[in-house]
Amino acid sequence: MLFFRKSLEIPSANAALPGRANPIPTAETHFVLKTPIKGPYPAGARQAIFGLGCFWGAERKFWELPGVFTTVVGYAAGHTPNATYEEVCSGRTGHNEVVLVVYDPSKISFEQLLKTFWESHDPTQGMRQGNDVGTQYRSGIYVSDPAQRKAALASKAEYEAALKAKGYGAITTEILDAPEFYFAEAYHQQYLAKNPMGYCGLGGTGVACQIGTGVGANAS
Repeated sequence: MLFFRKSLEIPSANAALPGRANPIPTAETHFVLKTPIKGPYPAGARQAIFGLGCFWGAERKFWELPGVFTTVVGYAAGHTPNATYEEVCSGRTGHNEVVLVVYDPSKISFEQLLKTFWESHDPTQGMRQGNDVGTQYRSGIYVSDPAQRKAALASKAEYEAALKAKGYGAITTEILDAPEFYFAEAYHQQYLAKNPMGYCGLGGTGVACQIGTGVGANAS
């Protein structure tokens, strides 16, 4: 999305940009699903946060899934409060481009979301995804409870073995407790629905992930 030389190391909190106290304005309603992206969410809904490269294409992968109530793109796992897109792309915030997925666990499991996550990108590439290079394009799963962590770790082990069998290297995906989520600017929300010819550099490995098919860990 933005191509220039920058550090491929996450800055320390002291070196990160200072950010701001007030949130960046964003959209209120999902362009495709017509649901509120900032809530309120239905009773019993669960949340999951994923980073898998450029968040334009990543978000589309999830809003197309049955059982997903809403999706929203934003920034997480860095240091700078309420960062702008330009600041994140500078590599000086530590944030990742992520998708917040709000879903109905009676219609779709966390494991099924994990299957989409793993199969939609190459999780062995470190601080990049294809031609998109930078710390904001790293692979990440940000879990909200022990059940999500257990499922994420189990799926990582299963998928890493499947990738290794096809000649891929080790998975570089970070699995962390869910950090604070900062909503991205309105024009980024559901970008590829608003701009059907827009850029999407997302691409998977072609290796199937068995999680969510009844072969992997139990649903959470």
